[in-house]
Amino acid sequence: MIAGSNLALLFCCCLVLLWVLSGFFLHFSQRWESLIGTFSSVITILMVFLIQKAQNKDSLAIQLKLNELVAAHGSASNRLVNVEGMTEDELKVIQKYYTKLSEFAKKQDTLTESHSIDEKHEEHTIRQELEQELRAINEGHGLEREKEQ
Repeated sequence: MIAGSNLALLFCCCLVLLWVLSGFFLHFSQRWESLIGTFSSVITILMVFLIQKAQNKDSLAIQLKLNELVAAHGSASNRLVNVEGMTEDELKVIQKYYTKLSEFAKKQDTLTESHSIDEKHEEHTIRQELEQELRAINEGHGLEREKEQ
């Protein structure tokens, strides 16, 4: 990106230096201060949107890479491929069950055994509990949508 380059930094430093030097010639007047204040405010607003756009693109790229890793791994839960599309309540439920899964894994004899919230295992009922809570949340959202209509 051009805004994050060394050339842009050098340009801004030169601009500030010119502004300071021009202050000597304009006797640091009110107009001189107002001009640089306006200019810096406009640049700041533009940079905020530029930075947000770059962060959105980076976030999407990272999410796509993670989606590919989840989708490609045989024992991973494919319900997490589109996790960014879930509601906050659904995310909290899944986080809660990953905590339970972590506690379950700590009780295992081996550290290398892999677990997923979607696996069926005799020693835990994490998947069933997850399904029930997610179903309840989705039914709740369905009732809210019906009330809105």
